[in-house]
Amino acid sequence: MVKKEQEIKSIRKRDGRVVDFDANKISVAIRKASEATGEFGEKEAKRLADIVVSILTRANGPTSPRLRGARKSIPTVEQVQDIVEQVLMAASHYKTGKAYILYRKERAELRAARQAIGVEDDLGMSVNALKAMARRYLTHDEFGNVTETPRQAVERVARAVSSAEKRGKKGWERKFAEMIASFQFVPAGCYFRGAGRKRGLLANCFVLPVEDDMAAIFDAVKWTALIHQSGGGTGYNFSHLRPNGDVVGGGGFASGPVSFMRAFDAATEIVMLGGRHRGANMGILNADHPDIFEFITCKTQEGSIANFNISIGASDAFMRAVDRDTDWKLMNPRSGDVVQTVGARKIFDQAVALAWKTGDPGLIYLDAINRHNPLLEKLGPIEATNVCGEQPLHPFDVCNLGSINLAAFITSGGNGQVHPRVDWERLERVVRLAVRFLDDGIDASEYPIAQIDEMARNIRRIGLGVMGWADMLIKLRIRYDGQKGVRLASQVAKFIQQAGWDESAKLAREKGSFPLWKASSFAKKHPVIGKKRVPVRNVAVTTIAPTGTISMLADCNSGIEPIFALAYIKNVVDKDGMAYTNSYFEHALAEAYGGQEHPQVAEILQEVTKTGNIEHIQGLPAWMREVFRAAHQISPEWHVRMQAAFQKYTDNAVSKTINFPESASLEDVERAYLFAWETGCKGITIYRDKSKQVQILATESEHKEQREVAIQSKLSVTPLALRQDWEGKRTQDRDLSCPECGGIMYFAEGCSTCQQCGYSRCEV
Repeated sequence: MVKKEQEIKSIRKRDGRVVDFDANKISVAIRKASEATGEFGEKEAKRLADIVVSILTRANGPTSPRLRGARKSIPTVEQVQDIVEQVLMAASHYKTGKAYILYRKERAELRAARQAIGVEDDLGMSVNALKAMARRYLTHDEFGNVTETPRQAVERVARAVSSAEKRGKKGWERKFAEMIASFQFVPAGCYFRGAGRKRGLLANCFVLPVEDDMAAIFDAVKWTALIHQSGGGTGYNFSHLRPNGDVVGGGGFASGPVSFMRAFDAATEIVMLGGRHRGANMGILNADHPDIFEFITCKTQEGSIANFNISIGASDAFMRAVDRDTDWKLMNPRSGDVVQTVGARKIFDQAVALAWKTGDPGLIYLDAINRHNPLLEKLGPIEATNVCGEQPLHPFDVCNLGSINLAAFITSGGNGQVHPRVDWERLERVVRLAVRFLDDGIDASEYPIAQIDEMARNIRRIGLGVMGWADMLIKLRIRYDGQKGVRLASQVAKFIQQAGWDESAKLAREKGSFPLWKASSFAKKHPVIGKKRVPVRNVAVTTIAPTGTISMLADCNSGIEPIFALAYIKNVVDKDGMAYTNSYFEHALAEAYGGQEHPQVAEILQEVTKTGNIEHIQGLPAWMREVFRAAHQISPEWHVRMQAAFQKYTDNAVSKTINFPESASLEDVERAYLFAWETGCKGITIYRDKSKQVQILATESEHKEQREVAIQSKLSVTPLALRQDWEGKRTQDRDLSCPECGGIMYFAEGCSTCQQCGYSRCEV
């Protein structure tokens, strides 16, 4: 213990508050500084702390020359830290002194950044997290001023959701708030936007029917506007619409699905102009529709369908025809007649060419979805998904989302164990509490139209997902693109799914099953619980949704994606951006070289900031090369394997981006599309590096050039033919730069997110 010879009882914090003086905190601070350099140990840290206290006492006590005869003064935090610096230098601990000075400088910069945000940080958040929280999720007054703290926002959400409980509301409110405030689980952004507010919507994902009738089509357009106004995103399958040129009543001709997609796009644009949250859509057309070629190229036409992701509805029959290179029939949905017979490869190759060039279209594997559809007999096949593909939904179906931060569930083990391990017991507790939270969210939410309200309560679909998967692997020192990583993915997904369904069955005993349970295949036998006639509360429990914004709040990697880069530029504080290094990598590097002050550490960090990876750096431990691998170092095959591993034990679907290097070929994309189908994925989205007009999240070497790019650059383009004459074509897409702050977007989880302000097209 530090000697208690000081007469000082209090200390003044930077915000003016006076608190009890604790001399042991000085010892801890010095010890932490020494740990970074390896210069001395705990005994020396305590000795130096005693010296600091002694100097502080003489400087502020009644015997101080400047205070002789006066009352003793209260020292400040800054004064204490100044003395610590002087003592370290006087003791010839120059490396530790330098580290302490740099630490103070960094903390001062962080305090300035926090002050600029103008929000009290009562949850211990990083600057990035606090900025995203303040901009996107905290309440504001009519002048744009923030009116609550992060903890108050968490309590607002917990209070609103727990109101759905019939008994023990206060107890559940406390448990929900603790779970979220610790960032072990974070609900989707709509909870923060809608909870406790009039007409508060707590769900993100919607699918609307589009029938071959003019009145029905424009009913869907109206519903789209209402959903987007409430903050949701929408998905559609346009395959029921008759093709372009088909006959209509009165002797006219149909204009086809793509023309009506423009009406939905225009409605989205208008709603976007009137509010902060920007709507987004998923448009699907089945591979056997006569307008499939026009659909594949629809986003290449100038100003066209910019607010849509597009995907081809691919059946097993179509994928087999592609694999075998056989003919494929295009059929008029109105009459059922065969309109044209083409090679299945002709459709597939054009889709591959566009995806290689632009990222659109993706593929939705409809039969894989409906093989696991418990309401297939009652409600028919699922034909569409939400915006980012993780929620296959029936017409008017809806899902509310939240994700568990896997990075928070690694423990050193205890009982003499030194190797980190997964804390399965705590993970199970949080899974169960999160399932209850999301189920309550169904009842606590308002819905924009009556049909959605009815469907939500009839089937009670929830989507519990994960984020921080890459962080978990790094902490366990497991390679992302290896069999061990894939096996753990299946183990984690299976564990969460089983615990989730067990909790759903428990909730059914307490509150009742979902109303359509008897009409579902679950009434015969549940595929996870395994028992016959076990009522459950929900039609589905788990999903892997995009977490671009909420993962920023939890300071973890998004979804099940690998890390983007070990170091990169974020435009967080100013237009020139700040260099950020992966904290796990920084810690491992310091450990490998005996402290952060080793000159090699600074050199390596500088090099990594330029490239984002460590491929070219010599002398690093083998385990670091195995574990610290960025997204573009991982082959598309392993991206797909990881998605498939999670999909096997996920009720809904998985939103993930399959990353390709710039040098990837068309054949590489073909193989990924086929492999995803073969391994049981329900959909696939790809992104080839630099295939957008503006490069995504940047390494330092690319950053300067990107700052010169116009924020909303667009190119005039013409449609593609088959797989020729497409060089230089681009899609019209709003994903290139952030529509709210102009920051550069990055593509992951089948979505795009701004690293500057946290805006996400999927907003979950």
